[in-house]
Amino acid sequence: MEPLYQTVMTCVCCEKAFQTSRIRPSFKRVAGRDSDFCAHYHHINPDYYVVRVCPACGYASTENGLTALTDAMRDKYVAEAGSQWISRDYGGERTVGQAMECYKLALNCAQIVSEKDRVIAGLLHHIAWLYREMGDQQQEAKFLRFALERYINVYENEGSSINNAKLMYLIGELHRRLGERGEAVRWFSRVVNDKKIVDTAMIQASRAQWQLIREQESSAPTAN
Repeated sequence: MEPLYQTVMTCVCCEKAFQTSRIRPSFKRVAGRDSDFCAHYHHINPDYYVVRVCPACGYASTENGLTALTDAMRDKYVAEAGSQWISRDYGGERTVGQAMECYKLALNCAQIVSEKDRVIAGLLHHIAWLYREMGDQQQEAKFLRFALERYINVYENEGSSINNAKLMYLIGELHRRLGERGEAVRWFSRVVNDKKIVDTAMIQASRAQWQLIREQESSAPTAN
């Protein structure tokens, strides 16, 4: 059995049907997971195939994106991006480079149609993960910063409607990865000390990363 299979989508922008690839569940074998939830897989990375790109108009999105566009959104997309689109097909097997192209197309589309911050944050974070896979630390840090800014917006504007503990932990962890230990501790401590939070996994993860920061600070050389 092949790991990829084809599924037919209808573009939310031009409403034309197109094919895109998905990974069969039996091939989604996780080898490990980073502290900011980036998954590593034994074989094919399913994240390569999350973004669906319409070959006709170039509109790209994920299953978390808008399910319909208004006429104003459609016109804005065509004016700012669609009119320059040169038809190409991402429906088959993708390399990490092609996956990156798809995510950046989806990011551009999401920004044009003013998607919710949580959708844009997720795209930015996935782009950072792809740069991590590619070994480009500078670009990874750049997109982690962009994702962090959007996650903070999500917390400030949508916090009551989502898993606050996971979001707060993630904000703390991205601060830690960007070298901002003080801000990281502030967010981790909020998860640990907020009595309303009962997400045991996120409380334990926050404690672990808080302890990691303590160990890093205690082992850091002191200035003379």
